[in-house]
Amino acid sequence: MAGDTFGHTLQLTTFGESHGRALGAVLSGMPSGIAVDEDFIQSEMDRRRPGRDRFSTQRQEADRLEILSGVFDGMTTGAPIGMMILNSDQRSRDYDELKDVFRPGHADYTYWRRYTNVDHRGGGRSSGRETSMRVAGGAFAKLLLRREGIRVDAGVRAIGGVSDDGAPFAPPFDNPIHAVDPAMAGLFEAEIDRARQEKDSVGGIIECRVTGVPCSLGEPIFDKLDAQLAAAIMSIGACKGVEIGAGFRSAAMRGSSCNDRMYIEDGRPVFRTNNCGGILGGISTGEEIVLRAAFKPTPSISLPQDTVTRSMQERVIEIHGRHDPCIVVRALVVVEAMTALVIADNLLRARSYGD
Repeated sequence: MAGDTFGHTLQLTTFGESHGRALGAVLSGMPSGIAVDEDFIQSEMDRRRPGRDRFSTQRQEADRLEILSGVFDGMTTGAPIGMMILNSDQRSRDYDELKDVFRPGHADYTYWRRYTNVDHRGGGRSSGRETSMRVAGGAFAKLLLRREGIRVDAGVRAIGGVSDDGAPFAPPFDNPIHAVDPAMAGLFEAEIDRARQEKDSVGGIIECRVTGVPCSLGEPIFDKLDAQLAAAIMSIGACKGVEIGAGFRSAAMRGSSCNDRMYIEDGRPVFRTNNCGGILGGISTGEEIVLRAAFKPTPSISLPQDTVTRSMQERVIEIHGRHDPCIVVRALVVVEAMTALVIADNLLRARSYGD
């Protein structure tokens, strides 16, 4: 199966399935001499861990990360960093009756057509549980960025049909739903609870911002920084849309209002606005990078749904088991992780060019 490695200079390769023995990753290209805060790394894993609150699946996994290589005396060595978590609370029997059925909204049909022999339990390789190792790799990337004064934060802008009015982005977001606007947290929670009670699910919008990014990161033409970020975020299974800066709003703007005008402050150019989201021509401007990601509703719902089987028979199914009524809250740290990996990778690429 191709597509298991992400990045250029800093490369993350993940492996493992939802109901397999373990999930793991190898992070290559990490410079030596980076202080490894294992408590911070585990806290990142805990943010994504299932079973922590009523907004997530009640599958109980410790997700204790074991670092196997590439770290010595609390510092990275420059060697590949091997990492692993064990699966301990699989209920594979929940998927026995779905072995030959294509669940609507899942990758069951396309994986079967592409690979024929697939692990159907919990979605196998296509499961959202694969993102646990992206979070592990992203935590190391954040440690590298922290040393450079770069910070990555994400918050919830919308759940289902409820969204905020563009409240100021001021992390940390200390509310159960991690809403950017704390006044919206209760409404977001109610939207998730309503969907769960109706045996349904909801999606939402995550906003992510990166501060402290220097000017000139990224590559032009086919490998633009915004293109890399879009690809990274779109690679998260439930993500169906990404916008940078003003995004789709820019289509309704005129150039006179969309352009970010410049002036001189303390001897350097700065921008009056940031509609470009901190990226022009695929290269960072030095302003805050702003992106938003749209996540679809969790496809596993308990309502009856029409589908077909591998033998091409029509069937109605109801999916039982433990599933997130809304994936958005747990996806926050995954968005941060993928963003951090892209920024860290480009920082290392720029240094290899002598920039």
